[in-house]
Amino acid sequence: MAATMPAFMQRLFRPFTSSTRMGLNPEGGAQIVPEGSQKATVAAGCFWGVEHLYRKHFGGKGLLDARVGYIGGDSKNPSYRSVCSGRSGHAEALQVVFDPNQVSYRQLLEFFYKMHDPTTKDRQGADSGTQYRSAIFYHDEEQEKTAKEVTDKVQKEWWRSGKITTQVLPAGEWWDAEAYHQKYLDINPGGYECPAHYVRSFPPLSS
Repeated sequence: MAATMPAFMQRLFRPFTSSTRMGLNPEGGAQIVPEGSQKATVAAGCFWGVEHLYRKHFGGKGLLDARVGYIGGDSKNPSYRSVCSGRSGHAEALQVVFDPNQVSYRQLLEFFYKMHDPTTKDRQGADSGTQYRSAIFYHDEEQEKTAKEVTDKVQKEWWRSGKITTQVLPAGEWWDAEAYHQKYLDINPGGYECPAHYVRSFPPLSS
């Protein structure tokens, strides 16, 4: 379908599935986290474009793994259909494993604030709903501190014309999205990508 349908239509007709997946807790579980590496989890709208931009920008520069999935909801083993309904409470999200010796958590968050619009509550472009909310899900106290510091800086220096709506929350249970969502835009290069997902040319943040 993705190869023949115009990109803007693909977003409306993404296939639904009720297949069961492995649930992954961000503090443990099946995801392989090499010794010395760390996790970062963010939500910035349709996860296809978020994953694609992070892989493109940080591939070979400290990004060890990236996967899309669901976090921040109330139900177990959510399907894409349930998340799209808004009833499960989950956000479409990206979870990356990174080498802090090559790229810092702060750099990942600064990129997060460049590649989407954090001032549009529960919406990116034409994609609207709580599943498209902007959020940072931290994995420890240091990440929480960094997330709040970066958010405060970008509000003052980058996004002065609008109020940032990004939530900064502890990472709860993570669920991998269905297999066909993983690396979607790598496999389907003509697929839908939210028009709000592009890297803004902001100046460096103050130290």
